[in-house]
Amino acid sequence: MDFSIKAFDTKNTLAAAKSGCVAVAVFENKKLSEAAKALDLNGAIGAAVKSGDISGKPGSTLLLRGVAGVSAARVLLVGMGADEAVSEKSFAGAVTAALKTFASLGAQDAIIAFPLENVKARDLNWALKNIVIAANEAEFRTDAQKSKKDPAPTGVRKLAIAVPAATPQIKAVLAQAQAVANGMNLTKELGNLSPNVCTPTYLANTAKKLAGDYGFDIEVLDRKQLEALKMGSFLSVTRGSEEPPKFIVLKHNGGKKNDAPVVLVGKGITFDTGGISLKPGPNMDEMKYDMCGAGSVLGTFRAIGEMGLKLNVVGIVAACENMPSGRATKPGDIVTAMNGTTIEILNTDAEGRLILCDALTYAERFKPAAVVDIATLTGAVIVSLGHHTSGVFTRHDDAHDALAQELLDAGRQAGDPAWRLPIGEQYNEQLKSNFADLANIGTPGGASITAACFLENFTRNYTWAHLDIAGTAWKSGAAKGATGRPVPLLTTFLLNRV
Repeated sequence: MDFSIKAFDTKNTLAAAKSGCVAVAVFENKKLSEAAKALDLNGAIGAAVKSGDISGKPGSTLLLRGVAGVSAARVLLVGMGADEAVSEKSFAGAVTAALKTFASLGAQDAIIAFPLENVKARDLNWALKNIVIAANEAEFRTDAQKSKKDPAPTGVRKLAIAVPAATPQIKAVLAQAQAVANGMNLTKELGNLSPNVCTPTYLANTAKKLAGDYGFDIEVLDRKQLEALKMGSFLSVTRGSEEPPKFIVLKHNGGKKNDAPVVLVGKGITFDTGGISLKPGPNMDEMKYDMCGAGSVLGTFRAIGEMGLKLNVVGIVAACENMPSGRATKPGDIVTAMNGTTIEILNTDAEGRLILCDALTYAERFKPAAVVDIATLTGAVIVSLGHHTSGVFTRHDDAHDALAQELLDAGRQAGDPAWRLPIGEQYNEQLKSNFADLANIGTPGGASITAACFLENFTRNYTWAHLDIAGTAWKSGAAKGATGRPVPLLTTFLLNRV
């Protein structure tokens, strides 16, 4: 989809705009939005609303052709709820309905002239980003590996968004929204690829391409280099796999030379069988999504590279498979992490924390301003938060409370919500082992919290937060596929830091 911003500040300019279709809002109380009034030159729109041909309920639509005095070939009336103080849900429903209709039209271009500044507790910038990301989602394709592709998209391919004035600031917001959408696309594409294609090597090659396209510095460490770094915890996970592990480091040097970077660390288990602690068969195919933390780091780099973000950002991706074999790590094995901590592996299916702990130790060398790790870490977070909200975990002090609030605020701004859960010494007690410094799983209760507490042990030399995205990174069932989250949250978090 090609996007543009158009200023339509008087009724005459909107009515005179030549387009295949103009979408305007109407309300349940039979009121017209200002844009709808601007097109109602002969009363046809008002008459349609008063007649009950459209209810005004969120997502209801009525397509009118050849409206007198309107240069556009069609006018699409879209319901937006009870009044002009529109809820987020009503606005999103109206956008989705408009895009669905646009896809079925025999027109190449359209205008959305919705009341962008009338969404409760939101501003024009939020509404603009919502439209762009929704349009991107509507046209996203999942047929990359099909021998016969799905039918090519038809209908509207150029979308203009009507605003009061096309200021440089609004144009910048549009460019940011497009960058986020492109980053989400990359994250979704990587997540949806089959695990025999999206291997650790594939992720490394994707990172190399990003580095070439956007000028990032890149380093990819292989097994021998990881052994030299004494990443015994990470390497314990990859022992059972024929696929070589990759440890990917991307650097976006957009800030001042000596500014401390923000470090993003992504879990990149490209397929997770559970290892010797083998997962049950049903839905195991979805364990290809266990690299979505890594995918979100790469997608975020795609977005900030396109934006030219004025901030130093380091991305670390620890990538490998977790497979059972005669070489695989066994329950009861004890391994030594990069920082010297010994870990008793009680369950080989708690492997994400084993690769992340060495990555988090490695992050120290960058003397970071903050570190955020992103991982599909625990099914337990789904029990707590369902599939709508990602979990945020960090220590409780001024610096960490501030970082947690930054992430929560970014999630709210981006429509990519997160919620903070606790960690603390009382939970660390659950990770005690008789034979090693730590066990890799805790005693029963609070499993997402004890997983975060495990990671916290490796982050005490800098400000850190953990995002558990196991419930939000992909969808199951008929809508199965990666969501692209939390790329909107992460990019907004970074933008807010500039």
